[in-house]
Amino acid sequence: MSMSRTSGSGGALERLVVIGGDAAGMSAASQARRLRGPDELEIVAFERGHFASYSACGIPYWVGGDVPDRDRLVARTPEEHRERDIDLRMRTEVTEIDVAGARVRSRELDTGTEAWTSYDKLVIATGARPVRPELPGIDAPGVHGVQTLDDGQALLDTLERTEGRRAVVVGAGYIGVEMAEALINRGYEVTVVNRGKEPMSTLDPDMGRLVHTAMEGLGITMVDDAEVTKVLTGDDGRVRAVVTDDAEYPADVVVLGIGVRPETALARAAGLPVGDHGGLLTDLAMRVRGQENIWAGGDCVEVLDLVSGSERHIALGTHANKHGQVIGTNVGGGYATFPGVVGTAVSKVCDLEIARTGLREKDAHRAGLRFEAVTVESTSRAGYYPGAEAMTVKMLAERRTGRLLGVQIVGREGAAKRVDVAAVALTAGMTVERMTTLDLGYAPPFSPVWDPVLVAARKAMAKVRAGAS
Repeated sequence: MSMSRTSGSGGALERLVVIGGDAAGMSAASQARRLRGPDELEIVAFERGHFASYSACGIPYWVGGDVPDRDRLVARTPEEHRERDIDLRMRTEVTEIDVAGARVRSRELDTGTEAWTSYDKLVIATGARPVRPELPGIDAPGVHGVQTLDDGQALLDTLERTEGRRAVVVGAGYIGVEMAEALINRGYEVTVVNRGKEPMSTLDPDMGRLVHTAMEGLGITMVDDAEVTKVLTGDDGRVRAVVTDDAEYPADVVVLGIGVRPETALARAAGLPVGDHGGLLTDLAMRVRGQENIWAGGDCVEVLDLVSGSERHIALGTHANKHGQVIGTNVGGGYATFPGVVGTAVSKVCDLEIARTGLREKDAHRAGLRFEAVTVESTSRAGYYPGAEAMTVKMLAERRTGRLLGVQIVGREGAAKRVDVAAVALTAGMTVERMTTLDLGYAPPFSPVWDPVLVAARKAMAKVRAGAS
């Protein structure tokens, strides 16, 4: 361990230590390096996996065959980082953070070698881990969580070795739905077991029902309102079935799509503050609360919801990269902030597009807001133009004020990215009445005269006005 370091000019050389080699961690390291050269700032990064700077969001599309090559998901290799004077140490896990001593303990996974590394500034970007309930048989070979490229490779290895073609996906959130599509694309018979009343709990149930119908239309067996109680194994020890309270579903492979939790065990053990959702708490500059030289970003932190005003945990690569940019700027001597999110997310299952931003009905109730909700049916293009596809838009507006609270969209081609209009309106604090005057692009190949989001805004405005009279 080196405690005294000097730069080429004879001054003190600071050391930045980064825990986690994916989006937030390496974005922070790269941005800090842009602002401060190796003669001013030494950067050491630890990653326990085999890959760094990759798109976890692309894993379902790689598994499903839409992305043919794993390396296409890698934005920058470890060698490329090292060429930029970032000492990225792969297959090395940080096992302890000593805040008082400003150092971290690491272990090389292949050799077991342990060492302490001191830091002047620390970035925690440990990500999230798939939820893996404590059930009998849950750790059997053939049961997979999918969060990292290593996880994706392990699942692909299982799919190539397995002779059977029956798959059970546990959970119907974003990962569950995307993995169900990936397995259908690979020729598997897919059953999705979901404890919710409808898939996609990030949507209201009436919108989730549209997803349910579409998934069944693809040949996916949907089992809603069911809790998995155990995983059965065969004589070879491998998974053979998933069991609920009242049924048994044969399985040659099981994918867990129950969601993720912040990976904050290290931070908790070090006494750093975590929120109600298990994520690290930071200020607007992404500095860990109560700490001067420790920052955190990505899937291991909680963020401010700009609509409800509460803290949330949202695991998305878009946020992680922005966090990294903010942290790297601050570590590098500049100043940047991350004000919060409105909760925008898009996904798809085959040709069905799913989008949401802002609050669901239950979120609004939880926040103590009174609101109006409207749903409209529209099309992606002018109805007479070839290729016009149906879409459903649901909108929530605050009663009396008309402030936009949330939008959900389910439809075919051209539906999902329309949610971006609503995301901007939410961030700006717009009312639905103000939204109706937005000057959006129009031509028959792209939109009806009234864009579906604006149709919903008009209906919401009318309902708000009726409620106020």
